[in-house]
Amino acid sequence: MASSAIPAPGPGLPPRPTRPSGAAPRPGPIPPPGPASPPARSPVPAGRWVFAARQLRFWLTDYRRTWRGSIYSSVLTPLLYLGAMGLGLGTLVDKHGRAGLGGVSYLAFLTPGLLAAAAMQSAVAETTYPVFGSVKWNRTYQAAVSSPLRPSDVFHGHLLFVTMRLTMNSALFLAVAAAFGALQSAWVIAALPVAVLTGLAFAAPVEAWAVTRQKDTSFAVIFRFGLIPLFLFSGTFFPITQLPAWIRPLAYLTPLWHGVSLCRALSLGTADLGGALAHVGYLAAIAAAGIAAGNRTYRRRLYV
Repeated sequence: MASSAIPAPGPGLPPRPTRPSGAAPRPGPIPPPGPASPPARSPVPAGRWVFAARQLRFWLTDYRRTWRGSIYSSVLTPLLYLGAMGLGLGTLVDKHGRAGLGGVSYLAFLTPGLLAAAAMQSAVAETTYPVFGSVKWNRTYQAAVSSPLRPSDVFHGHLLFVTMRLTMNSALFLAVAAAFGALQSAWVIAALPVAVLTGLAFAAPVEAWAVTRQKDTSFAVIFRFGLIPLFLFSGTFFPITQLPAWIRPLAYLTPLWHGVSLCRALSLGTADLGGALAHVGYLAAIAAAGIAAGNRTYRRRLYV
């Protein structure tokens, strides 16, 4: 039978190391690692508007550099319009009687119409070039959706900023109108949210469309053939009843006419509940349709 003794090392080789008596045994092979435990996740904020508020913070940070210039224009616009049209032209209109205006001065008739029209203009200005620039020029929207923000969060965050701007501009307009003595009723305070809603009825659909544009040339068409006719023929400067009968239904379908009519009724103290609810419902329906469309167009444009 062969011996089980360990053979001696050959010539020229160092002696084989021996384990001292009483030493701990050598560790065995390391077992393969098991399944890794999932990393701890940070709590996700509840509510879809939490991320929209983060996008709003971006616009507020950007607005800190330009707010002074916007405040000047927000004050000068009603100041010039009410001074030139309300007092200048209004003096000539009042000399020919006030029966066609419901027995009020032209300044009191014009002011609420200009309030709603100014909200429309501010809304379209805030949702055309700023949106297009965020997609094509600055590409801040692409940077936003590379974070946890979704396209709908980007859209809603900008709408929140537009709502804030509409509220600021409309409040400044009412302050200037009060200085002119153009407000006839305490119900004119309710015209502030109505003007904001009128602006949103334009802001949401226009923004849903603006984010799809590849060039900015189509914006000039909106301003020239959209805003100007609405501004002139939606009851801002004269009653709709002065228009030909065949064109009045078109005016009644415009969101601006509903905003002008409700703001004027509140300013003059002639609003009734049924008419007010009809105007608010019409404007809210258009704004809701624009938000629904914007959720789709933002997703299609930013998820490529």
